[in-house]
Formats: sequence, structure tokens, C-alpha cells
Amino acid sequence: MSTATMTSTGRLTASELKAQEKAAKAAEKARQKRIAADEKAERKRAAKNGFSNPANPTRSIGLTVVCAIFAIYCLFPFAYLMINATKTQADFTSTFGMGFGKTFALWDNIVTVFTYQDGIFGRWFINTILYVVVGAGGATLLAIMGGYALAKFRFPGRNLCFAIIIGAISVPGIALAVPQFLLFAKLNLTNTPWSMIIPSLVSTFGLYLMWIFSDQAVPDELLEAARVDGAGEFRTFFQISLPLLAPGIVTTALFAIVATWNNYFLPLIMLKDSNWYPLTIGLNQWKDQASTAGGQAIQNLVITGSLITIIPLVISFLCLQKYWQSGLAAGAVKE
Repeated sequence: MSTATMTSTGRLTASELKAQEKAAKAAEKARQKRIAADEKAERKRAAKNGFSNPANPTRSIGLTVVCAIFAIYCLFPFAYLMINATKTQADFTSTFGMGFGKTFALWDNIVTVFTYQDGIFGRWFINTILYVVVGAGGATLLAIMGGYALAKFRFPGRNLCFAIIIGAISVPGIALAVPQFLLFAKLNLTNTPWSMIIPSLVSTFGLYLMWIFSDQAVPDELLEAARVDGAGEFRTFFQISLPLLAPGIVTTALFAIVATWNNYFLPLIMLKDSNWYPLTIGLNQWKDQASTAGGQAIQNLVITGSLITIIPLVISFLCLQKYWQSGLAAGAVKE
């Protein structure tokens, strides 16, 4: 087929293809130059104005020193636990607090913690897991469903619910401990696991957090599109909304887990039977053992038990931090 025929049928000749390829390369090269120039100008602007830029981070000696001091302040208790968990009781009382003892007794301390008083520490650990899984898990679930409903549905009394939630957040939890104790005493639920689980199911801050997050993270257009396609409310919630709420769910869950795991005052007034103690009350009982008549000082076991106690929280944060992100729905809907 001749060149003229190829041109007449709409096909390009070899010279024309080469010309177009050369023009495309030149346009791409010019685009890369413009991008490089824009990035260079942005770095100069950021350096001049002091704004942070990943390609040109602002360096400040003062800010670095402040962050280093804050990091040391946060890590100091953990370092203290790590060091003193390796000491025997004799070394704990005779050596410097941030120095190692003569004997490395970490494994012996761990074994003794789980065997002391017929292994009561293991029972306390299981109790704490129970309170966290049922209490904090239930609080997270209720906060997710309640926050989503308040954010995406309109019903009478919605503004009143908002006012009640804000008012409940402003009330400190310790102020409710005595009324809760009197209520549970009337119901004969004190000194039972329910006295720990039921109050833990209510998380007003988690409900407020999920309300605000649901309102921002789940576009109404996505819900309308799902309803037009015939999806019910439950299917829309579990298949469309729930994945978008993952960062808020993780944040709410972490707050609930930490609050329940570290809860001290509520079990102190609700529980009398040591078999239902969580770790916080149990370790405090061991700490006060030395002050009782004929009591034995076991600070090394208290320190080791405290170290074991924080390990699940550290693991929870490390495992859940990858879900702690925002903007998952960014760009999902064209306004």
C-alpha cells in the first residue's frame, strides 16, 4: 500500500509518527521542568516562611530539644520498669533505681509473679481481659452505632441528645462512682463482674467522637447511591460506612481499652472478692502488703507485674496504628 493511500485512509506515516513521538517527549520534558521549578519555588517559600515541608523540613534546635525532653519524660517510667523488673527484692532496696542489680532475675520474677499466692495474678489478668473485651468492646460497638445514627439520620429529639452527650462529657467519671455504687448495691450486683462491665459499656466521649467522625467521613452521596441501588440500611452500614469509619473506630476502641484497662476507682469500690480484681487493684494490694502486720515486701513482683500489665496495651497500639489514618473517603465522591 502506498504512502498516499495510508494517509488518505487515516493512518499516519512513519515520519509523522516520529514527529508526534518527538513532540510528546518534548512536552513531557517541559512538564517535568515546570514541576521541578514549582517544587523548588515551594521549598524556597517554605524555608522562608517556616512552614513544614516533607521535601524540605524546617529544622529548629529549640523544638528538637523540647521534643527530646518530652520523649524522655514519657519513656522514663517504662525504662524504670524495664530495669527494676530484672532485680531481686534485695537488689531493689539496695541499688540505684535506674541501675541494674547484682543478679539478673527477670525470668525468675516473671515465674514468681504467675505462681505467687496460687497464681492469683493470672486470674487478675483474665479478669482484666474479660472487662476489656466485653466492656470496652461493647462500648465501642454502641458508640459506633449511636454516633452513626445521630450523624446520618434525622429524628425528633436529636438536638436534645446532642445536649445530653455534651453535658455527660463535662461530668467527671469519678463523680458518678458513688451513685453507681448505690444503684448496683440496690440491684445486688456489687462484687460481681457486672458491676465492672455495665458501667464500662457507656462511653460518652466515644459516642461524640463517632458522631463527629461519621458526619465527616461518610458522604451522604454514597449512602444515597447505595439506597438507590437497593441496599438496606444494615447492608449500607456494614459494607459501605463501616470501612470508611475504620480510623474513628480504632481511636474510639483505643480510648475505651485504655480507660477500662487502667480503671482503678470503680473496681476499688465495687469489688471485695480478690478473685474478681482487675490487675490495677491486685497489684496495689501486693504493693500495700508490706505495710500490713507480718506482710512481706515484694516490690520486685509489683514492678514485674506492672511491666507485664502494660505489654498488652503496647501491642494493641502497635497492631492498630496502621488503621489510625484519616481521609479514606477523600476523592470518593465528586462534588
